[in-house]
Amino acid sequence: MPNRLARETSPYLQQHAGNPVDWHAWGEEALKRAREEDKPILLSVGYSACHWCHVMAHESFEDPAVAEVMNRLFVNVKVDREERPDLDQIYQLAHQMLAQRPGGWPLTMFLTPDGAPFFGGTYFPKEPRYNLPGFPQLLERVERIYREHRDEIGRQNETILATFESMQPGVPAHHSELSAEPIAAALRSLKTSFDSRYGGFGGAPKFPHPADFEFCLRRSSAAGDGAAERVATFTLERMALGGIYDQIGGGFSRYSVDAQWQIPHFEKMLYDNGPLLRLYSDAWTVTRNPLFARVADETAGWVMREMQSPEGGYYSSLDADSEHEEGKFYVWAPGEVQALVSPDEYAVLAPHYGLDGPPNFENAHWHLNVARPLAAVAELLGKSEDECARLLDSGRKKLFAAREKRVRPGRDEKVLVSWNALMIAGMARAAAVFGRDDWLASAKRALGFIRGTMWKNGRLFATYKDGQAHLNAYLDDYAYLLAALLELLQAEFDPGMLAFAEDLAEVLLEQFEDKANGGFFFTSHDHERLIHRPKPGYDNATPSGNGVAAFALQRLHFLTGESRYALAAERTLAQFHSALSEQPAGHATLLTALEEHQRPTRTVILRGPPVELRRWRSALAQRYLPHTMVIAAGTGLRDLPPALDKPAGAEVNAWVCEGVTCLAPIDRLEDLLERVSKPQEMQ
Repeated sequence: MPNRLARETSPYLQQHAGNPVDWHAWGEEALKRAREEDKPILLSVGYSACHWCHVMAHESFEDPAVAEVMNRLFVNVKVDREERPDLDQIYQLAHQMLAQRPGGWPLTMFLTPDGAPFFGGTYFPKEPRYNLPGFPQLLERVERIYREHRDEIGRQNETILATFESMQPGVPAHHSELSAEPIAAALRSLKTSFDSRYGGFGGAPKFPHPADFEFCLRRSSAAGDGAAERVATFTLERMALGGIYDQIGGGFSRYSVDAQWQIPHFEKMLYDNGPLLRLYSDAWTVTRNPLFARVADETAGWVMREMQSPEGGYYSSLDADSEHEEGKFYVWAPGEVQALVSPDEYAVLAPHYGLDGPPNFENAHWHLNVARPLAAVAELLGKSEDECARLLDSGRKKLFAAREKRVRPGRDEKVLVSWNALMIAGMARAAAVFGRDDWLASAKRALGFIRGTMWKNGRLFATYKDGQAHLNAYLDDYAYLLAALLELLQAEFDPGMLAFAEDLAEVLLEQFEDKANGGFFFTSHDHERLIHRPKPGYDNATPSGNGVAAFALQRLHFLTGESRYALAAERTLAQFHSALSEQPAGHATLLTALEEHQRPTRTVILRGPPVELRRWRSALAQRYLPHTMVIAAGTGLRDLPPALDKPAGAEVNAWVCEGVTCLAPIDRLEDLLERVSKPQEMQ
């Protein structure tokens, strides 16, 4: 008989609805039961695409004997970290304090009935191995600690709560003290940790870190720093040639288990691919590297083909596993590729993807990486590069068609506002750069779904599944969606979209801002009370909500003339400035916002007839102008904000505004391109 989780919308929670464990979702019902029965809470946090979450579920949660121990000793609570990032943030931090090492997923925490953590870990096997205790024995031991050491647990909880409080940003800096030094320090740190052989930072496992590479690209543009440009573009090239990128179907996996980007952890997350789509599009404008254009094309194609719902919203993720094996959907057995393609195609595919060498994956399988560039393959075979490219393309199509017949990885079909916003921004930017109306239409469909389904009574819901939108939205939902709207407005201006951006900004200021010290809390002022209320500044797998909010509010100020937005952004930067100065690494998004504060946004306002307007906008979009917003408002638009309300005539005119100072109109595209190519000065 299904447990309580059968009523939930989260696919991850529904995966556990058939467990013999007496699971609760997080809520007052579970907390009340723990208090009334004086039982500790076993909190298990994971997500549907998590491989080790599946392993622990199969080993322990599906086992009636283990479930009996869990049900007898604990109130068991299962949380989808993607629906409840507030809980995940808090208890990941608590795990780090208790265990003195980073957490991960599955996260296994033991709490007092009032939610205070007293012990924790991540994956635990059913039987002792990997230097870990067996889960049933651990349960008995933890419950005994709870019974026999209440006073010590109470003192430990006081220490944890005090540590939480000390982790909040300190006294805000005065706005006159907002220096650019943390920007230079962060760039030095990134250059030092850069892996010049394989790209990326550090060793295995290796993660994409799009915020860091965006920061490097922006610095290369602002300061003419070729080394900073190489950090970004070399890494993007190595990733695109590696196994972290799906060479057959497009899109990126979560991370590489090795330093060479060869073998990924195979789950594909929407939140990685949105920023990477935007980053590859920007990198193409810098380098004109056709590889970057191909990656953008294939990634956008994968999103529209596999990740967009019929209603318009983007799904969350694809599982790493299919048929209970990690990566099975993506890898190839000996002889399989050769049997699917022609001899001429295989002659190209084998050296290009390393199929003529030893297998690189488990059980004598290959996961495709680019082992030799096409030019080297052409030389090896004595063929032209064009002929090899044609054979490679036809061979890849056959492999894709064969792969489509396999059992697919599970797909988490919930729609999250924050992750959708990251993909909307990526699609909008890529659409503007490459002139792809279909990508723009995809982004607008996703936005339309959010506005129509997840925006109610002036507030956002965080998640949607099976016809139900629920859970109060978080800082990231509002900040990311505001930033996505600013990208969409540059791809296609719409006054209604600008008004929606202002609505989101107002909720940020009213419901999330710390009025006393500046910055934004992760949860709204009317959110349920938890043991800690984070105000996050670091970038993690996703960009800092405070950084995105500060960046977007500054830009919105220049479009609307509303000074409250700029002041809120400045208060945020002041609140985090000491953290940026002490630890610049890990704060790339906040540093990007600081850079925008030091070098105010340049806004280009285009007015004129639609066809010619599009030509001008396209020419600007194909330049890397990271400090510039381009708003193309056709002649028929009325009631524009004063900042955008320029006269529209029969010919295109452009107004270039440096901060709040606008220059005389420009009526020749060549003159405009020359003007916007000039660097801006730091203030």
